[in-house]
Amino acid sequence: MGNRQRFGLQADTLESVLEHFETRYFRGTRYRYLPKYRGPLDRGAVLFGADEHPVCGYPKIPRALMLDPGVPEQFDGPFVVEEKLNGYNVRVAHLGGKVVAFTRSGIACPFSTHLVKRRLDLDSLFEARPNLAVCGEVIGPENPYTAYDYPDVESAAFRAFDLRDRRTSDPVPVDRRRELLDAHGLPQTRSFGTFAPDETDAIASIVDELDAQGREGIVMKSVDGRTQLKYTTGASTESDLTHAFSLPFEYGRSFVFQRLLREAFRAVEHDADTTERAHAVGEAILDPLVETIENVDDGQAVGQKHTVRAPPRIVTELLSHLRDQGLTIDLLADETSAGERVVTFRKRMRSTEDKTKAYLDGQPVDY
Repeated sequence: MGNRQRFGLQADTLESVLEHFETRYFRGTRYRYLPKYRGPLDRGAVLFGADEHPVCGYPKIPRALMLDPGVPEQFDGPFVVEEKLNGYNVRVAHLGGKVVAFTRSGIACPFSTHLVKRRLDLDSLFEARPNLAVCGEVIGPENPYTAYDYPDVESAAFRAFDLRDRRTSDPVPVDRRRELLDAHGLPQTRSFGTFAPDETDAIASIVDELDAQGREGIVMKSVDGRTQLKYTTGASTESDLTHAFSLPFEYGRSFVFQRLLREAFRAVEHDADTTERAHAVGEAILDPLVETIENVDDGQAVGQKHTVRAPPRIVTELLSHLRDQGLTIDLLADETSAGERVVTFRKRMRSTEDKTKAYLDGQPVDY
């Protein structure tokens, strides 16, 4: 397949986007990826190897700030409600004889590739459907990108939430996708069933239960898989704010504003007394911010801590991979368990460290 046919785009449209692709290497194989949304292509689109096998980026999912009227506005027929998990998004594809896992931005990740090859039996699926991409979430406490614990996940695990044609991004219909994943023994996100657009009260009850458990939220999908809508819990928003304000100079103001906006609309939706929620949101903002300032004042480093567990070669490759992306990595613990290397490391957040220290030393704020 020539470049002019890739991603289902016309030649002139594709050529105008290809100039924005960047080049990287994965285990000696050259590939190109799209780091930002451009025209008709989603961020993270990939052309892999000498034959430039295409892997479409994963599409943005719009968010409902209120279930009613958000759900009836988005869906005009039945749709499936599935759990939205707190982890990091990967797409897994079989390309030129290799199984490779790409993060949302289109970077081929050595840890994610090792994880899916070790934990999943992908051969039968890719033999039957070689042009599919398995889209899913890596969750659990032992991964290099997120830190959220699930009671039933001890290390790192993969949960599929979509199957798409990697060349065109066309989705497999939800029921067929769930049948295929089950038939090939691949774990997937929890389904709460099929609903009609006017059943927002039932959906709200699902969200309330997830909120009480401190979980992320839901993704609603039309039965053909082409229309999607997400809605997250208050617990998720509070967790996001706590994380963002523990690293206050790493996240943009839009990140914070979007989450405060979610809470405001949620309060209106529930017709709730906002006093208790305002206290919780205020604590989520102020407590981690004060703690970070105090830590910098005490000379402590600031950053995100992660623990990973994998064969020594994979851990070494991962640390090099992260450093190649310009990250400063501090090793906090490094040991061997059952033949695997278990490393705890910190991704240093220099902007937060430097700016906080400067303000503590008396530098005036210029905004």
